[in-house]
Amino acid sequence: MKRPYRAPPGRPSQTPSGAVVINGYSARWLNQDFCWVYPAEVVSRPPNLKPGQEVKLVDEQGKALGVGLWDEGWISVRRYRNDEGPVDAALIYARLDLAYALRQTIVETNTSAYRLVNAENDELPGLRVDLWGHYATITLDAPGVAPLIDWVCAWLDEHLSPRGVYLHWRPDPREKARFEPPIPAGLIRGHAPPGDVRVTERGLTCLVRPSLGKDVGLYTDMRANRALLEPYWGGRRVLNLFAHTGFFSVAAAANGASEVVSIDLSESALERAEANFVANELDPSAHLFFAEDVRAALDRLRRAGERFDLVILDPPAFSHGPEGVMSAGKDYPRLVAACLRVMEPGGWLVAALNQGEVSPRDFHNAVRDGARRAERPLQHLYDGGQAPDHPAAAHFPEGRYLKFGIWRCMDA
Repeated sequence: MKRPYRAPPGRPSQTPSGAVVINGYSARWLNQDFCWVYPAEVVSRPPNLKPGQEVKLVDEQGKALGVGLWDEGWISVRRYRNDEGPVDAALIYARLDLAYALRQTIVETNTSAYRLVNAENDELPGLRVDLWGHYATITLDAPGVAPLIDWVCAWLDEHLSPRGVYLHWRPDPREKARFEPPIPAGLIRGHAPPGDVRVTERGLTCLVRPSLGKDVGLYTDMRANRALLEPYWGGRRVLNLFAHTGFFSVAAAANGASEVVSIDLSESALERAEANFVANELDPSAHLFFAEDVRAALDRLRRAGERFDLVILDPPAFSHGPEGVMSAGKDYPRLVAACLRVMEPGGWLVAALNQGEVSPRDFHNAVRDGARRAERPLQHLYDGGQAPDHPAAAHFPEGRYLKFGIWRCMDA
């Protein structure tokens, strides 16, 4: 039987008379199911629009192209439907129902941390919802998406009864300096946990902090890649670079790695990594943790003659250290070369890059360039991406942001 919905307060106010008229270029993209309208594509608009107002979209010939929510940032309209119906509780509930049904199918039963809604890729542009055991986080890209908050919270209350819900904002870097959230980030429903929240990924425990947004402590989009590696950790000496809170390190140690060396510039992140070892009844003293700039650490390890059977390279887009700012996109070949210089013959490079603007081809070229610099030939064994609870819509190429691969050193 179809479940009735309750319409919480906060429906987007209706558009003043008229509609947002877009140019032919934007119309062609919308007709291919793309869901963004950029400011330069707006031909005319009703006066006095405010972020979050519901607007109808039409082309210059007056053809209706759907309904969305207005914004004033680098995206003017996020389209939520391609017919002329309203953006209301019934629509949002239906989209959430579909997203939840998918996750019930694809997320492992021994996993309690996953992404419930992946924005445009689940037909809910600008909105991400993540579950962390008994807690949830809602992350919005822009003020224009704020009218969805109450509906999402009502749906969560009805289906999952989280103990607490946190709101986070994720403005585009082009808008970050002038971004003013209409609602403060933080706890918006329920109560805060008394300490770290224990969640599971494929039976392993991770301690997370939902209040910290992107620093929650676990990248769930890497779950499928960690699962792939489970049979291959045994007996290997592993180097985990940019280790963050060490969940790759935990997975390696739990699956039989002889030693795991975790390196990250942040001492607090490594303290959390050691806590994750303890939470999984693994002895952190049997492994090594270094709070150090990765570039300096790789040079130190090379000079000391250290060698590893498997090296994990997953840098943030930008990081700061004693050697200055590092751009993953620009510096990736140099990092790959440095990794290969501390790798045993036949060792594996596990490399990832979380930058949507870098194409898979450019990612592979960067690895190949690094191998050439290090004069160590590689075999490509595997290509991966984000876990299936982070789906990418076929009509939204921006959704395929995570590059991941495994290479083997061919030299004897």
